Amino acid sequence: MVAITETDARAGVRIRRNIGAALVGNMLEWYDFAVYGFMAAIIGKAFFPATDPLSSLLLSFAVFGVGFLGRPIGSIAIGWLGDVRGRKPALVITILTMAVSTVLIGIVPSYATIGVAAPILVVIARLLQGFSTGGEVGNVMAFMVEWAPGDRRGLYGGLQQCSSATGFLLGSGVAAATASLLPIEAMESWGWRIPFLLGGIIGPVGAYLRRNCDETPAFRQVQSNPAITTGGATAFWLTARGFGFPILWAVSYYTFVVFMPSFTKTAGKLTASEALWSNTIGLIALVIFAPLTGRLSDRVGRKPILLTGCVLFLLLTYPAFSLVASGISLPAVMALQFGLGLLLSIICGVSPTAISEIFPTHNRTTWMSIGYTLSVTIFGGFAPFIATWLTKETGSPIAPTFYVMVAAVISFIVIARLPETAHRPLD
Repeated sequence: MVAITETDARAGVRIRRNIGAALVGNMLEWYDFAVYGFMAAIIGKAFFPATDPLSSLLLSFAVFGVGFLGRPIGSIAIGWLGDVRGRKPALVITILTMAVSTVLIGIVPSYATIGVAAPILVVIARLLQGFSTGGEVGNVMAFMVEWAPGDRRGLYGGLQQCSSATGFLLGSGVAAATASLLPIEAMESWGWRIPFLLGGIIGPVGAYLRRNCDETPAFRQVQSNPAITTGGATAFWLTARGFGFPILWAVSYYTFVVFMPSFTKTAGKLTASEALWSNTIGLIALVIFAPLTGRLSDRVGRKPILLTGCVLFLLLTYPAFSLVASGISLPAVMALQFGLGLLLSIICGVSPTAISEIFPTHNRTTWMSIGYTLSVTIFGGFAPFIATWLTKETGSPIAPTFYVMVAAVISFIVIARLPETAHRPLD
């Protein structure tokens, strides 16, 4: 690691400035990407008319999943850029791409106005959003962990997830506020566009902050002393670990954050605004607890916390969905979603650091981005679609729980076989 020559006070300010730039940009990036999921039901009516509301929602969530198909390309292209040119330029590219694609969704005319061109343009915009997030995740996790002091990597990784959840929270809050303030007719006609247009306005703010941050000490060291390239077989197995590790992380996040508003609305009989506000409560819990579980992993290790999270998801997912479907009150749903946000933080608060520590610095963003992105694309991106499909095919509103439970078993097996990395130097 490159030695920092400033005084401790100045070094601390420098670290906080760089971390802050990464966190703000990451928050805005995920606001832009997530707001589509919160507007899925209305977008389905505007761009994917169908014979019944559930089929329209199914098509809308399918396009939400299509956004993840662009992520592998972004993970390869921008992940490689992060290893060759640096984490900083890669992060500037991702946030500008996200801002442009988000505005595109906000200005595309509806199906009733321009016909089939409307859903085609939305699909293109979602692919661009996916390209952006594919490059964002590996680079921002590497940036956070590489700037972190050795005994606080878990905390800094938890802050990255806190930032991502804050972006989802911001998206959920803006969507809920828009739905609450506007009549339903105005919301379905033009009001749903407001959160997308706001994303295009605030995106350049994150780009400005990232342009003025510093490259990570670990990357500068690799540039000055190039490491021996990892062999193909080693790279393959590292990527395989990066693929299996985040399965539960992806499935649980996109089920309990993106799919949940639709579930609480249809199965729990909440109004659209109540479902969004309840979801916001769950995100607040995730924002609060993710850095705390990350910090705890600095002390007790990554594996004990992650394995505990897998077991809890296996045991609690079915009862949670069953309670919502039983018709409990709005305060009870909010309390339940707060608890689910805490449960999510056990996995989300530790995973960014744990997965970053699997890879060596000289190819961290490339191979981590590829493994993580493929996993999230396959298992997480289509989680809302799979959950909706399972509900439709089985006729049971709690059928999606089995998808989460299977993911918990798979991730438990993978994580149990990983070495503990909490107290080892960053490679």
